[in-house]
Amino acid sequence: MGTGLLAALSLLPILVVAVLLVGLRWPASRAMPFSYLAAVLLALLVWQVPALQVAAATINGLIVTSTLLYIILGAILLLNTLHESGGLRRIRRGFTNISQDRRVQVIIIAWLFGSFIEGAAGFGTPAAVAVPLLVGLGFPALAAVVAGMLIQSTPVSFGAAGTPILVGVSTGLTGDANVAAYAAPFGEWSAFLSAIGLRVALLHAITGTLIPLIVVAIMTRVFGARRSFGEGLEVWRFALFAAVAMTVPYLIVAATLGPEFPSLLGSLAGLALVTTAARRGWLMPTTTWEFPPRQAWPADWSGRLSVGAEEDGGAEATAIQMGAVRAWVPYLVVALLLLISRLRVLPFGDWLTAWTIEWPSILGTDITARVQPLFLPGTIFIAASLVTVALHRLPAAAYVRAWSRSLRTLGTASVALVFTVPMVQVFINSDGSAGYARMPIALADGVAALAGTAWPMFAPFIGGLGAFVAGSNTVSNMMFALFQFGVGQRIGVDPAWTVALQAVGGAAGNMICVHNVVAASAVVGLVGREGVVIRMTLLPFVYYALLPGAIGYAVVWTPSHGLLNAGTLVAVVIALGAVALVRTGLWRGRVDAGARTATPSQRSQPLD
Repeated sequence: MGTGLLAALSLLPILVVAVLLVGLRWPASRAMPFSYLAAVLLALLVWQVPALQVAAATINGLIVTSTLLYIILGAILLLNTLHESGGLRRIRRGFTNISQDRRVQVIIIAWLFGSFIEGAAGFGTPAAVAVPLLVGLGFPALAAVVAGMLIQSTPVSFGAAGTPILVGVSTGLTGDANVAAYAAPFGEWSAFLSAIGLRVALLHAITGTLIPLIVVAIMTRVFGARRSFGEGLEVWRFALFAAVAMTVPYLIVAATLGPEFPSLLGSLAGLALVTTAARRGWLMPTTTWEFPPRQAWPADWSGRLSVGAEEDGGAEATAIQMGAVRAWVPYLVVALLLLISRLRVLPFGDWLTAWTIEWPSILGTDITARVQPLFLPGTIFIAASLVTVALHRLPAAAYVRAWSRSLRTLGTASVALVFTVPMVQVFINSDGSAGYARMPIALADGVAALAGTAWPMFAPFIGGLGAFVAGSNTVSNMMFALFQFGVGQRIGVDPAWTVALQAVGGAAGNMICVHNVVAASAVVGLVGREGVVIRMTLLPFVYYALLPGAIGYAVVWTPSHGLLNAGTLVAVVIALGAVALVRTGLWRGRVDAGARTATPSQRSQPLD
């Protein structure tokens, strides 16, 4: 079977998701079973994967699903516990004291705090922390999920203390003779990985500069009373400052310390700089932006988890007055436990992973399921909820209510994930007796055959595709790093750059990954809106894959093609387009503001 036909067939399970989930707006609970069925039929009938292997992949997917549901449960439980104790009210008051502007709040919580949690834990954990916290502060659930997904880009390549590079890229490249020959001049393998990591950080630092502004612009356009991009673009100075406050230290750390700490230390530096600036009014907008009144929200904005301002706290909550530090301790505990358990220089990770539940060779195949319950973020969230009970002196009855509400919210997520993750596992484990490359590789081969020397433009999209399917930058890098390296060598460019483009695209793919969207939505009880979320994050994903691709193309081909090449032109067009959009949005915002304040006679006059 030809490369093109194999690629087209490999695309079918993804096409099913695109048509049903995004195009027809089906909920994931209805769309994902069809995607799973498409993957199974292709595996059995075309790739000729043994039925036992398909069943084993499905079982492994269900086991992974259980771990995701456990993480979601822990995140919901912690928020509900803080809701019952009154701690959430105090946290909300602290953010209000910094700024009542929702645009500023979403930058600090989603972009900076979310990046810190990503650097510490990775694997979608920021959505489990930042998204419910935003809802607790009074954000619509849909707005919180979209913001949480959009920041799943810049910090992701260095999430979980550098796992996508140190495990994903390293595992994908290890053992190949061509890679070993290329890496030899670097001396240590770690130095080779650090060199790739620096390229990744540079691409992220450039591309991520616009992410906070994109977050606020989409938020005001979709969730504002006037549906205006301009209201979001009004904070462009603060948004760009918040971006640079994170990405500059992030790049410096990548250049000096390696792949473990860019997201961790970059976000901490950004939090310190940005909260200080916000408290002192530096670069802040002259207006304060708020969502419409809650009673005016469309029904599909809200999830089943709703702990906004007017609903927060029962009798226990109103009776307890606490300081900011005491209220924040549970989240500080989460951050500290995630950090010390993920740093390889400390022994805690080894202790927590000592208890491993393993099912080797499922149904006699080479697929193995492995769960480390104590190492999962869900355990850390539950531990933090117990700390909250003790520290906030929460009555047992209130903690029982928190558990009851959390379990009810969790149930809505299970159907979609039960089909989503097994589909991924069947798709990845599709090496059968027909002798074809696995579906992800067959799809990438088809794209490479079409792209030719323009491959650097397409490399991030392949990385994004891997993350879209697998739900993980690390897994995407494992699948495609060697493939990207080989394509780079075949077209005669530095293969370290094509691998770096893979890693950046894999990070961006988390914005549109189905099971990440399902998991983030489930945390706040938002069911059936997964396609809406993906439609809102799709264009930012294209930006985040296209700009690094253009930069990568310019870098690798400028020595032979000159500075004026396709990559340079695309990058310049994107930059000029961004400037034009900001200027146009600001102009329209000023026009709208003038129209709202003008007298009737003034409104009849033409605008200059």
